[in-house]
Amino acid sequence: MLTINNLSFYFGSRSIYENLSLHIKPKDKIGLIGANGTGKSTLLKLIVGDYLPDGGDISKSKECSIGFLNQDLLSYETDDSILSVAMQAFEHENKLLSDINVLLEKMTTDYSDELVEKLAKKQEQFDALEGYTLQSKAETILEGLGFKSSELTQPLKEFSGGWRMRVMLAKILLASPSLLLLDEPTNHLDLPSIEWLEGYLKSYDGAYVIVSHDQEVLNKTVTTIVEVSHSSLSVYKGNYDFYLEERQLRREIQHNSFKNQQKKIKDSEKFINRFKAKATKARQVQSKVKALEKVERIEDVENESATISFEFNFTKPSGKIISTFEGVSKSYGDNVILKNTDAIISRGDKIAMIGANGKGKSTVLRLITKGEEHEGIIEEGHNVIESFYAQHQLESLSPELEIIEEMKQSGVDKTELELRGILGCFLFTDDDIYKKIKVLSGGEKSRVALAKTLISEANFLLLDEPTNHLDIQSVNMLIQALDHYEGSFITVSHNRHFISNVANKIWYIEDHQIKEYPGSYHEYLFWRSQQDDTVNIIPEKKQKTKKKKTLNVTEEDLLRKELKKANQLLNKVEENIEELTNKKQNLEDEMSQPNVYSNVDLLQEKTKELQTIDLQLTSSNTEWDTIVTKIDELETNLS
Repeated sequence: MLTINNLSFYFGSRSIYENLSLHIKPKDKIGLIGANGTGKSTLLKLIVGDYLPDGGDISKSKECSIGFLNQDLLSYETDDSILSVAMQAFEHENKLLSDINVLLEKMTTDYSDELVEKLAKKQEQFDALEGYTLQSKAETILEGLGFKSSELTQPLKEFSGGWRMRVMLAKILLASPSLLLLDEPTNHLDLPSIEWLEGYLKSYDGAYVIVSHDQEVLNKTVTTIVEVSHSSLSVYKGNYDFYLEERQLRREIQHNSFKNQQKKIKDSEKFINRFKAKATKARQVQSKVKALEKVERIEDVENESATISFEFNFTKPSGKIISTFEGVSKSYGDNVILKNTDAIISRGDKIAMIGANGKGKSTVLRLITKGEEHEGIIEEGHNVIESFYAQHQLESLSPELEIIEEMKQSGVDKTELELRGILGCFLFTDDDIYKKIKVLSGGEKSRVALAKTLISEANFLLLDEPTNHLDIQSVNMLIQALDHYEGSFITVSHNRHFISNVANKIWYIEDHQIKEYPGSYHEYLFWRSQQDDTVNIIPEKKQKTKKKKTLNVTEEDLLRKELKKANQLLNKVEENIEELTNKKQNLEDEMSQPNVYSNVDLLQEKTKELQTIDLQLTSSNTEWDTIVTKIDELETNLS
C-alpha cells in the first residue's frame, strides 16, 4: 500500500534518517515509538509530503488515501459548529446533498421530467452512500470523544486547543482513509475517550500508524512496533510488551556478538604484535592485518535506561494529616463540581485522581492549594510543605536562562555538581544543561519543571498531568522518582501505566462527591468490574463522628433493609474468600510437585493462575473491609 525506499532526511547538517526503508500493508496496525527528538513526527510529515526527502523515495498505491492527525491542528479556528467541521469529512456526500437541495429548490417552480429524473438519480446515489446516516455517525464519534450532545452545535472557535484536536480527530476518523497517521492522538483525551478510541481502532478496517508514549494504548491497539533510533527503524512484530521482551533479547544477542568479535580482534592483534618481526610468519601476519581491515565492526549496545540516583531531602516531615475537606462545595455558575463533600489525605498517601475531563479533578488540586474559592472547610495539616506542578507552570520558566541556571532558581541548597546529577536523571547530560529554556521542546520543558518540583524539598506534591509531552523513557524515569519519594502526593493523570505504578489509592468524583478506593489502580478496576449493581457500596474513609439524629420510621426501615443487604453481600464475599483461599492452597500444593516445577511451561501457567487468585483475594479482602465498615456505620445509626 505504501513503501519507503532508502529514505534519507536532514535538518541542516543533522541526519534524521539514513537509507530508511519500511513497507506498510493494508490493515497494518503500527505503533511508532522512540525518544523525543528522534524524528517520529518528521517521518509522518515525510509520508504526507509536508517535507521532501533528501534521498530515496516514498511511493503509495492509487487506492491509498491518507488521514493525518498532527499537533499543528490545535490552532485551527472557525465559526462553524463542531458538528459541521466533523461533517466536512464527507466531501463527496456533502456535494451530493448540496446538489439535491438546489434541485428541490428549482422544483418549486419547475416540474419537468428531466429535473425529476436528475433529483431521483442524485437521491439514489446519496442513499447508496448511506448519506442519511452520516450526521448520526458524526454525532456518535464526537460523543465518543467526550462532547455532550448540547455542544455539537457550538462554534469550534469557542473550544480550547485540546477540544479542537478532538474534533479534527473525529473528522479524520469519519473520512475512513485506508491509512491513518495519528501523532499523539491521546494527548488531549481523558480516560473514557482514550478507551473509546482504543475500541474504535481495534475494529478499524484500514491501516494506521500511531505515534504514542502511552504503553497501554500501544498494547491494546497495535500489532507491530516500529522503533526510531539512531536514524533508522527497527521492526518488532507484536505489541509493546512483546517489543520490550524481543528488544531485550536482541540487545543480549548484539552484546554477546560484540564481546565475541572483540575477543577475536584482540586475539588477531595479539598474533600480529607477537609475530610481526618474524619473517617466517610474515604471510600469516599480513593475512591477519587484511582480515582485520575488512571486519565490519559490531557496536556494543548503549545503556539507555535512566535511573534515579538522588535522594529527596525534606526540611521536616509532615504531620499525620496532609489535608482535610469538610462539607466542601464548589461550582462555576450552574456547573456543580463538588457538593458538601468530605475527604482526607494522610501522610504516605500516593493518590491518583481519575475520571473524565470536566469532572473537576484539576479543580480539586487547586482547592487543596487554596487557589480556588469554595464553600466548606479545607484545612492543611501540620508542617505540610507543598509543591504544585501543572502544565501552565512551564510558562513560568525563564526563557533566557540555561537549564542549570533555572534549576538554581528553585532555592534549594544544592551544589552545581548535585544539580548536574539530578538533571542527568531527567535525561539532560553533558552540554545539554547549558541549553536555554527558550530552545527546549515541550517535553524537555516538562522535564525541567518536574525536576524543579521534585527537588523542592516539599513533603507533599500536587502533580497535574505530569506525563503530558513525556516520552516513554521519561515517564518511566518519573515513576522511579516517585517510587523513591517518601512524602505524599496526589496526581491527576490519564496515563494508566503511570498511575498503575505510582498510586496506592484512587480518587474519583461521582455525584459531586470525592470517592476513594483504598488500593492500586488494577485492584480498583477489578473491584469496579465485580460490583453488584443492586448493592453499590463505595469504599470511603470514615469521617468524623457526627451527632446522631432521630430517625423516623421510614428512614429506620430503609437503614434496616440496607443493613440486611450488606450482611447478605458480606456472607457472599466471605464464601468467595474461603473458596479462593482453598484454590490457592491446592495450586501451591500442585506447584510443589516434581512434574510441575520441572516443566517450565506448566510452571509458568500455574504461576499465572496463582497471580490471578492473589489479585482476586486482595480485591475480595478489600471489599470485605469496605462492607464491614458500612455495616458498622449502619448499626451505629440504628442504635
